[in-house]
Amino acid sequence: MPERTPDGRHVVIDGRRWRATDPSIPEARRRELVSELMSARSQVGHAKRRGDAAAEAAARRRVHAAKVALGERGERW
Repeated sequence: MPERTPDGRHVVIDGRRWRATDPSIPEARRRELVSELMSARSQVGHAKRRGDAAAEAAARRRVHAAKVALGERGERW
């Protein structure tokens, strides 16, 4: 498990702070969102390798939506 800042709102990875997942999200929902995030990230890579800019943009939107739902982007929890 990554190190957290004293306030718990960030994780520290390789000396860099990243917003942590909102701890109020139920575990089952968090797992669903993380699965969606990983799938979307995979699709970004596939689209980049194919040179498909439209598919890459759509996959990046999915990544963003998942990160917002996890509380890692958007309004602070």
